Amino acid sequence: MEPMKSLYYQAFVEPTRCWYVTAILRSSEHACFDRTLDPEKSILEFFVPEDMQAIFLDVMAHMSEQGHVKNLQQLPNRLENIKQ
Repeated sequence: MEPMKSLYYQAFVEPTRCWYVTAILRSSEHACFDRTLDPEKSILEFFVPEDMQAIFLDVMAHMSEQGHVKNLQQLPNRLENIKQ
């Protein structure tokens, strides 16, 4: 059985809205795991199960329209090649 892999995204989140964005994502079927990658630049990273990608992208599109999230981009999962 192949291990589950997460899709990986990064985005700028308005510093005063980080709590709001993460709360909405957690209340949206736990669409992803989020954490702060760079606190000084307010860059968050998101680990998204493949089957939750549509929900995640819908929520992030709404957050982007509201001006809470900017520069959402999917990148290679930076943790995928780390040896345990």
